[in-house]
Amino acid sequence: MGRAKDIRVEPISSADANRIIRALHYSSKVVPNSQLHFGVFLDGRCGGAMQFGPSMRQDLTAGLVHGTRPREFLELNRLAFADWLPRNGESRCIAFALRAIRKQYPHIKWVISFADATQCGDGTIYRAAGFLLTNIKPNVGLRTNPRTGEVVQSMQAYHLGLQYEYKKWVALPGFQLRYVYFLHPNELANLAVDVIPYSQISEAGATMYKGKKPSAPVA
Repeated sequence: MGRAKDIRVEPISSADANRIIRALHYSSKVVPNSQLHFGVFLDGRCGGAMQFGPSMRQDLTAGLVHGTRPREFLELNRLAFADWLPRNGESRCIAFALRAIRKQYPHIKWVISFADATQCGDGTIYRAAGFLLTNIKPNVGLRTNPRTGEVVQSMQAYHLGLQYEYKKWVALPGFQLRYVYFLHPNELANLAVDVIPYSQISEAGATMYKGKKPSAPVA
């Protein structure tokens, strides 16, 4: 475990969390509707943040687990950790936040999150924290604005009134992966989709770590 056991995870303000995410997250963007914010500290120094809130389409996402009401699950909207945090620190931080949510908000049954294997990674820390893989799909929701070169997410394009232009833009090559963690283990029986073996990530060609695909083997 090393120094990972010395990490502290504490609630912080949305303003502080937003500042940390903008500084450390690869997108430099926050999710405005995040509601729960946790800071990560080691030796009095802040090394990251996690933000939880409702999914953009709560009504549709709730259907992933039979019997779930829209307010009975959360999305891990954003997380970002500094490179200087000790090994295994990320999964330890996520586990702490999940335990806090389970204790303080017992009506929350499960948590969903997504790994961006087009720009960032395939969800190594989610797997280490015990999340279940439930979907691997080619990316269609991140596209490049040809005028500005900016990468735009589908919901962002909608709010900017660019949804019709967006359909013509080229999607970034890569994958999006969906993970679910059950705060109430008995809810696993209500999962409406299949659990996918982690091994299928590499089989699908979706492997990515810190924004890089694995190097092709030398013949």
